[in-house]
Amino acid sequence: MPPRAASLLLLALLLAGCADPPPTTIDGSSPEAFAASTSAAREELPVADRLMFDRALASVPARRYSSGDPEQLRRTTFDGMTAAQVVDDQRRRSR
Repeated sequence: MPPRAASLLLLALLLAGCADPPPTTIDGSSPEAFAASTSAAREELPVADRLMFDRALASVPARRYSSGDPEQLRRTTFDGMTAAQVVDDQRRRSR
């Protein structure tokens, strides 16, 4: 391999390694998976947004009175969302 090609390949690999990992997606498939994924997702948020995230998770049962299982509703509501999406949703609902 020519030196220039090797240098370009090395540079591409270094840049790929520097990319930010994708944000954690909340997993509502089970109570254990939900707890682990919300905890990991919360850690990715700036400190200023963590209270908003906590408020969003706590406010779900208040939004729907017909649910018999508020924990299941919480898992269903946030399943597949990232922490940033949860915070954005809470901000829209708080206006």
